[in-house]
Amino acid sequence: MIALDISVEAPGWKAIPDLEDLCRQAVSAALTEAGADVAAGDGVMLSLLFTDDTAIALLNRDWRDQDKPTNVLSFPAAPGINPLGPEPLGDIALAYETCAREAAAEGKTLAAHAAHLVVHGVLHCMGDDHEDDAQAEAMEARETAALARMGIADPYMERATGRDD
Repeated sequence: MIALDISVEAPGWKAIPDLEDLCRQAVSAALTEAGADVAAGDGVMLSLLFTDDTAIALLNRDWRDQDKPTNVLSFPAAPGINPLGPEPLGDIALAYETCAREAAAEGKTLAAHAAHLVVHGVLHCMGDDHEDDAQAEAMEARETAALARMGIADPYMERATGRDD
């Protein structure tokens, strides 16, 4: 079982008509690729915040000492803090303006880009990182596999083929 708490603060996110379903699919695919068995026990709980550049810039400043907006932030929960219910994975926040700008620049739909960033955030909450090349390659492979489960193209294809069009 996956318990999602989805908050939509920025009105631009309403451009994705089935945002909750997209999030469920992305979270499930990411957990599967991370090797999590969400059917076991009481499952997991995750909070998703769909906000704007202003709000995410404040979070980025307060938690990462980066005074600027970013596309996605992940805040993993401490393991084992809720022994009576779903295991909290953490919190993920996405910024509308940055995500919309990136999607347009990369020729992707906002929904596909948002799904990628939710998958990325979930993998961070599961302990994945991209601090070095080996970690980045492993995380990108899991992201690509999770998105393929959803019928979404490899977001790293352009970089892998060297195309710049």
